[in-house]
Amino acid sequence: MKSPLYPALLCCALSLPALAALKSGALAPDFSAKASLAGQEFDFSLAQALKKGPVVVYFYPSAYTQGCNIEAHEFSVNAEKFAAAGATIIGVSHDSIARLNEFSKDPEYCAGKFAVASDPDGKVAKSYDLKVFEGKPGMKDTRGIDIDHAFTERTTFVIAPGGKILATLSSADDKISPRDHVTKSLEVLAALKDGE
Repeated sequence: MKSPLYPALLCCALSLPALAALKSGALAPDFSAKASLAGQEFDFSLAQALKKGPVVVYFYPSAYTQGCNIEAHEFSVNAEKFAAAGATIIGVSHDSIARLNEFSKDPEYCAGKFAVASDPDGKVAKSYDLKVFEGKPGMKDTRGIDIDHAFTERTTFVIAPGGKILATLSSADDKISPRDHVTKSLEVLAALKDGE
């Protein structure tokens, strides 16, 4: 059973102020991280992924929370469209790799269609000029399991193969929904393809 504090705490933690994330035109910081695809761990490298085409790096507060569940589901059902654009999707959060192993294979959310990476100390998020916020005691996810990690504002970066950021989508700055992060990323990729 969820704590009666759950809705209020989650709302406070996930309604974070606008941040000064890296903007379009900036060079995306390279990173490597432990990631999971369909429950299988591997080492993700942005540099290696960019050799194959554009990369959508999306930072989200926590696996198994309302907005993040919606966003992961939307990325999974649109995975073929991203693949058709030659793009790799990688989600990044402070979740442990154990939590991400479950999330990445969950048929309701990632469904094994794209990878999610663990950034437990927020090093990757900070390299993209995203602020890290500590969680509140007693917070639980949508399964009723304790959330014991920090959070980063929902922010998506669409990165060109050369490493330049083509677009920065921030829920704080633009008041866009989790679904919008997916549809707007596809629009940026379509424009990139048209410009080739």
